[in-house]
Amino acid sequence: MEKYFRVLKKSRDKLLQLPNVTGIGVGLKQVSGETTNRPALIIFVKKKVPAGGLVRAQQVPSHIDGLPTDVIEIGEVRLLSLRTGRERPAQPGMSIGHYRISAGTFGAVVKDRATGEPLILSNNHILANATDGKDGRAAIGDPILQPGPYDGGQARDRIGTLLRFSPLLRSVQETECPVAEAMVKAGNMLVHLVRPHYQLKMFQYYRGANIIDAAVARPDSPDIIDGEILEIGKVEGVARATPGQEVMKSGRTSGVTEGSVTAVGVTLEVEIGNNEKGWFTDQVVTDMISRPGDSGSLVLDHEKRAVGLLFAGSEKYTVFNRIEHVLSRLEVEF
Repeated sequence: MEKYFRVLKKSRDKLLQLPNVTGIGVGLKQVSGETTNRPALIIFVKKKVPAGGLVRAQQVPSHIDGLPTDVIEIGEVRLLSLRTGRERPAQPGMSIGHYRISAGTFGAVVKDRATGEPLILSNNHILANATDGKDGRAAIGDPILQPGPYDGGQARDRIGTLLRFSPLLRSVQETECPVAEAMVKAGNMLVHLVRPHYQLKMFQYYRGANIIDAAVARPDSPDIIDGEILEIGKVEGVARATPGQEVMKSGRTSGVTEGSVTAVGVTLEVEIGNNEKGWFTDQVVTDMISRPGDSGSLVLDHEKRAVGLLFAGSEKYTVFNRIEHVLSRLEVEF
C-alpha cells in the first residue's frame, strides 16, 4: 500500500482542486456497491456527475501513475454535533422536543392526507409530553423546540406547534377498593387476585393497549424543515417489517445504527416514566442499537423504505411501532 500513499501525497493538491471533490484517501475499490479486495485511490465527491457533464480537465482520471481510482459520493460532510444543535432547516435525525420534555429525535417529514402540508413526525412522548389527552401534559398548539430543551432549546428555538397525537394509555395500578371487581368487569381489564379481602392487582388487557406512540407537529414554515434524514437521505417508500429483515435508523444520540428484526406481532409492557407503565401490542423488536434520546427515529430497511417508528428499548434491543399503524392513525403519508 506504500506506493498508493506516495502517489496520494504527490497528487493531493491537484485532485482537491477539481470541482465537486471534497476529499481523497486510500481504500478498497467498490464495484456495483460491493467492496472488493483491490486497493485504489479513493476520491470523495459531494455528488457524482456523468463524465459527459464535465470537461476532460475536470474529470477524475481512471488511473494515476498506473494506480486505479474510485470515485465515491459522500455527500455534505458535517460535524455530527449538529444532531443536538439548532439547525435551519432542521433534518430528521436531529434533536427535537415538546417544550416541557428533555429531548428526542425528529423522525421524518410527512404530509397531511387532507391538506398536503408538510408535518414533523416523532413520538407522543417527544412531541406531546407522553399525554393521554386528558391529563393536561400537553395541548394542541403547544410549542415544539429544535433542539429539544435538554440540548439547550428555548422559546426562540421554536420550530413548530403540536398538531395531532395518539393518546398514550397507562396500565392500571393496584387497588384495594371493595368495588374494584365490579369496575374491572365494566372495563377491559385482566384481573389477578393477589390475596383475599378484595385486594386486586389489575393490568390493562393487551386488547386495549397502545398500538403507537406517535404525534405530528406543524412547522412554523415549510422551509424550516428538510425531508432528507441525516446521514441516510430521502425516504423511498413504505415496507412491512418481517423477521430477519435488516433495518437502520438515524437518531439524536447514537446516530446511524443497523440491526435485524428479532420478532414481530409483539405485545409487551413498557416503562413510560414516573413509575408508570403502558401495554403495547403489534410491535416490532430488533437488535439494532439505540439509546435514550433516539426515540422518535424513523426505522427503515436497506432500500430506505420506512418500516417503523422507534419509541422504546433496553440495553440489548430496540422496539418500534409498525409504520402502517402510525401513518393510518395520524392520517399522514410520505
